[in-house]
This record gives sequence, C-alpha cells and structure tokens, in this order.
Amino acid sequence: MMSRWRWILAQVFKKLWFRATLFAIAAIITALLSIVFKSMIPESLSVKVGAEAVDNILNILASSMLAVTTFSLSIMVSAYGSATTNVTPRATRLVVEDVTTQNVLATFIGSFLFSLVGIIALNMGAYGERGRVILFFVTLIVIALILLTLLRWIQHLTYLGRVGETTKKVEDAALETFIERAKNPCLGGFPWPESDTQPKGTTALFPRDIGYVEYIDVDRLQALLSDSSLHVYLVAQPGSFVHPSRPLIYVTDSVDAALSSAIQSAVRVSDVRSFNQDPRFCLCVLAEIACRALSPAVNDPGTAIDVIGRGVRVLSEYARHASTGSEVKYPAVHVAPLRDCDLMEDFFSPIARDGAAMREIQLRVLKSLSMLSCGWPERFGSAAAGMVEEMKERIEITPYIASDKQRLRAACHALFPEAGSPRDVQS
Repeated sequence: MMSRWRWILAQVFKKLWFRATLFAIAAIITALLSIVFKSMIPESLSVKVGAEAVDNILNILASSMLAVTTFSLSIMVSAYGSATTNVTPRATRLVVEDVTTQNVLATFIGSFLFSLVGIIALNMGAYGERGRVILFFVTLIVIALILLTLLRWIQHLTYLGRVGETTKKVEDAALETFIERAKNPCLGGFPWPESDTQPKGTTALFPRDIGYVEYIDVDRLQALLSDSSLHVYLVAQPGSFVHPSRPLIYVTDSVDAALSSAIQSAVRVSDVRSFNQDPRFCLCVLAEIACRALSPAVNDPGTAIDVIGRGVRVLSEYARHASTGSEVKYPAVHVAPLRDCDLMEDFFSPIARDGAAMREIQLRVLKSLSMLSCGWPERFGSAAAGMVEEMKERIEITPYIASDKQRLRAACHALFPEAGSPRDVQS
C-alpha cells in the first residue's frame, strides 16, 4: 500500500499549480544560466548575434504566450463546465487533473516567464555580448518546445471535456483502484468479515471530524502497533461517512490519548470522496454518468449502454485479479473485505431503475449481469440473481407495450432460469 507521504506527494503532483510552478522555476533558472556560462562562448561567435535579434524574439514570446495562456485557461474552464453539466460533477476532478492540460498550461506560463526574465536581464546588460548567444540558442529551443506543445494542445482540444473522454477517465481511474484493491483485498490487512458487530473486549475510538474517509495509511497503523500486542479493527473504510457519534476504529485494549490520536491520524477525513482506495465511489460515478444520460432532459441511451460496458469491464478486471490471491501484509490491522453484492448494487441498481422504461437498457443490464454471473459465479452469481428478481418486478409494473414486455420476460428466463445457473449469451 502507498505510504502517507507518498500519497500526499501524489495528490500534490496532480494539482494544476504544481506543474506550472515547476515549469516557471525552470524557465527562470534557464534564463539566468546564460549569465553564468557566458564566459564559455568565444568572442568571434558573439559578434554574429545582435542584441536586437534576441530582444525582438523575446518580446514576441512574452506578448503571445500571455495571450495564449489566457485563452487556454478559458478553454479549460469551459471543459470543466461541460464535464459538470454533461457528465457528472464528481468526474470534474479527473478533468482538472488531466496531465496533458497541465503540461500545456505550464509550458505556456514557463515560456512567458522565460521571455520576461530574459528581457529584463538583457536590458540591464547582464548577459553581455557572449551571454546573448546562449540566450539566443536557448530561445530557439523554447520556441521549438512551444510549437510541439501547441500541436499537442490542438489535438487534445478535440476531445477535452467531452462525454466519451471524461467517461474513459473515470473508467481508467476505476480500473486502477479496483486492480489495486484486488491485489490487497483488505488494504493489505487481515480479513474481518464480521464487521457488523464489535469484537469482544475491544474499545471504540470515535472520529473528531465529520466527512468521508479519503485515505487510510495502513503502513502507519501497522508501525504504531508493531511494538505491542494491540490489534485494530477498521470500522470505516475509504468512502465511509464518519461522525463523532459512530465508532471509527476498534482497539483490542485501552490506549492513552497520544496513541489514540496517532491511530486516528492514520485515517484522513475529507469533505468529498476520492477515487483513491474507494472502488465503490468509482462505480457510483460511472452509474451517475449513465443515469444522467437516461434523464428525460438528455435522453441518450447510447451513452448509458457504453457506461454499462465499461462497468462490466471494470468488475471483470477486478474479479480476474482477485482470483490470483494475496497475502496479509499487516496482520495487526483488521479490515472488512468488499462485498460483491454492494458493488453490483452501486452500479447496476441505479441504471436499471432510471432505465426501467427503456427496453434496450433493460436488455443490456440483463446481458451484463449474465456475463458476470457466468464468468465468476461464486463472486457475482448470487448478487446478479437478486438483481434480476428486482428487474422482473419492474418489468411487470412498467407500462411496456405487450411485445416489449414479452421480450423482456423471455430474456429474463433465458439468461436466468428459475432453476439452475445463469446462461451465457452473445451480446
């Protein structure tokens, strides 16, 4: 599992200001290095490069990069608004963390500061005759970098903020989170299937904050308990909403205030849920995208069908990686494993409810449930059968025409016979 500091650094790296700051610092240092290494340039070469040539190029860069940066920021804001309106507000965070967009903006800001510092130093006479040569060649390199960035930016703008691209980002985040959880089913801790009841002889620790559990540093918990016989039972998992009135952790013995605070500090609480360590949130966001597409205002069943396919792919990858087994890395930390019925409920139930009036959505959901049940019956079979029973009730009360209702009934019987296991079907 990722340590606390690695997790904090990973969150910082995803911030828009971080890359822009790095590029800006690199640009300023690059502009000033010409002053340091100017003695290495021969006098004969310095005569061929005039101060006016470098100054004019830097002036053009400074004015154009400022305009391009402002224009790019407006495009980014529009893309964020489009993702919020057409996809789901929960997916906007992934659009903001887009690496290409951050690199483009950082390059433009860095180029602007490079040219600005170069102009100031040039007018102060800090470069001299030979320093201008280094500045000139470095400026040519910066221009080439800007051209490559512009071409990449133009290509990236064709799909920035669009529904398909944003949905793919959500799917990629879900795949990463689910595969990591499959390799560490209980965050690397010891399985605790009886998580609904407090273990005997344990003491409850209550959280100080109110919000969602964003990250649990299991490494830190194990380190805190390594010199004692204490064991901890994590009541709240990433994505759980915690409150001071509900237990956060159970400890096998009473602990002092210092150790209690240290144990609770390993659980980070935030105002919103995060894609890291929270597989159920990933599925909920995918389901939100499908449900928004199924709303009467949008009426886009094609997007919902696309999302259903992505959800099946995510759950299939999770089951495939989970079947390989895993080791317990933190035996003193007890964590409840994910329940497959909850995963199925998080994703399929909202889509089946909001798409109840659309025959094609119901058929796609039935086929997807059949695929998962046939592929991993011990994992998804029971949950899928229960969801099919709910779908049968919806089919009976939904005002379909007679032919649609008959077709849906036949699909339910063909894919999930009342007696026997679900059957496979070609999509």
